[in-house]
Amino acid sequence: MGALTPARGPKPPQQERSRATRQKLLEAAVSCLAERGWSGSTVSVVAERAGVSRGAAQHHFRTREDLFTAAVEHVAEKRQGALKAVAHNLPPAGSVARTWIIVEELVGLYTGPLFRAALHLWVAASDEEQLRERVTALEGRVGREAHRTAVALLGADEAVPGVRETVQGLLDMARGLGLANLLTDDSARRDRVVEQWAKIIDGVLNPG
Repeated sequence: MGALTPARGPKPPQQERSRATRQKLLEAAVSCLAERGWSGSTVSVVAERAGVSRGAAQHHFRTREDLFTAAVEHVAEKRQGALKAVAHNLPPAGSVARTWIIVEELVGLYTGPLFRAALHLWVAASDEEQLRERVTALEGRVGREAHRTAVALLGADEAVPGVRETVQGLLDMARGLGLANLLTDDSARRDRVVEQWAKIIDGVLNPG
């Protein structure tokens, strides 16, 4: 009598497999863009890193531009979600410690692989007409969401004169720290800047 064939578990539905493939492609695209830049990040390279065929990649994303703009937007949304989750573990409102944690988390938006990947996409968009419009729109959406998240976390009242500009200045500063971090490890200086900005933000939001 022949050996019994081991029972196999049920295969995941097609929709789940498709979603998992898309997720792998998006995350692989961001990693490739951050490490290789635009010129070194082809659909074939991303597909290989994701462990899927080029045909599967093109089934989900018709063009290279579709893949990379979707990837940066996808990870930006995940990062925004992680930022919002920080709100559940913060010190009491009105404390400098709370503001410092929030400022540090916001700076983290611009000092990780997402920002590096996005920067490569921006540079490519400056030279490639087919990318420019969609990257400009993407950056606008990501920027507005980052600002809304910062306002919500800080509990900032933008009706108070100067508060909106202070929050936007914080995000602009964070972007500058992200640029500095591209070439060298800027963490020591960044820690001092974050501490000082936390004091500035706290003074504006909680005067007196």
